Amino acid sequence: MSIITDILAVLGVVLNGLPQGLLALSLGFASIPTALAFFTGAIGNAVTQNVAPISFQAETITYAGTAGKNRSECCTMIFVGGAIMAVIGFMGALTSLVDFIGVDIANGMMAGVGIILTKAAIDMIAADKLAGFVSLASALITYYFFQADGNVLVYTIVISVVASCVVSNLVQKEKKTIDVVDDNFKIQKFTFNRNVILGALGMVCLNIGSNISFGSITASMAPAAHYNVDQLTVISSLADMFSSLFGGAPVESIISATAAAPHAVWAGVAMMVVIGVILLSGLLPKIGKFVPASSIAGFLFVLGIFKTVALDAPAALASAPVVGSITMVVTAVTNPFIGMVAGIAARLLGL
Repeated sequence: MSIITDILAVLGVVLNGLPQGLLALSLGFASIPTALAFFTGAIGNAVTQNVAPISFQAETITYAGTAGKNRSECCTMIFVGGAIMAVIGFMGALTSLVDFIGVDIANGMMAGVGIILTKAAIDMIAADKLAGFVSLASALITYYFFQADGNVLVYTIVISVVASCVVSNLVQKEKKTIDVVDDNFKIQKFTFNRNVILGALGMVCLNIGSNISFGSITASMAPAAHYNVDQLTVISSLADMFSSLFGGAPVESIISATAAAPHAVWAGVAMMVVIGVILLSGLLPKIGKFVPASSIAGFLFVLGIFKTVALDAPAALASAPVVGSITMVVTAVTNPFIGMVAGIAARLLGL
């Protein structure tokens, strides 16, 4: 019976991850090379017995996919950001770094990223009004009815994507679907400029916040299992580096239901292997040919407003309102790194 529970947990997290994988494809990342990230995560967690797995994470995918002008810039940001995070993880310095930054600034950065997610959703709806509106409407309705359920985001993403696909395929003869270019193991030509460096630093700041928050939430579901945030940081960073080297998407820490399974660590490993195999087989882009690029818009809107801004903004404003609000706004209009610097500067000025 426990094995069946493990399988259900794995399938649930896979089902949640694949639509976010489609988001990565819609933003220009390759599918097949991203399998390297999932296999890296599976090996890393199997060796360390860390309970917190990695998978597609909408926040980082959206930021990385929109901060760069092309795949080369985006992948350079991910690779450099991953290298910096790997050093931080190997040094065991993540917790100390978060203590220095402060809760108000960390939450302010996450709230700002929530605004970025919301803007990305609105842009998608504007690009494909029918598919985007159906996705948004179905996501809001689903969230309204299931908001008290712990799996609300899984329901939201599945229902909104499916509804958008059905309506779009029935009504629209010509629709903007996801088209993946150079989906193979091709080493990327990295680009270095001001935008890329700032983007990489923004990736670092975003991943510091997500590793601490998402990793700890996942670990809390399995209090008896082993969890180490620095190990999680190293694993996710190496995964990002391997994936981005060949044009793949970022894969980060998530809130994973596998931690609530009877065999929490191995359920997480199995989930990463399953998604890795799906990606390596080239199945995801085939699914993408029937999925409108804007079908993920509703989920991004719900995630940005209800699960990011609504939760992180109050925490950012609770102890130091000016510092938190400056961090949030500057992050939203620039990136998490500049938002963090602005927040630290505001604190030093005594605001």
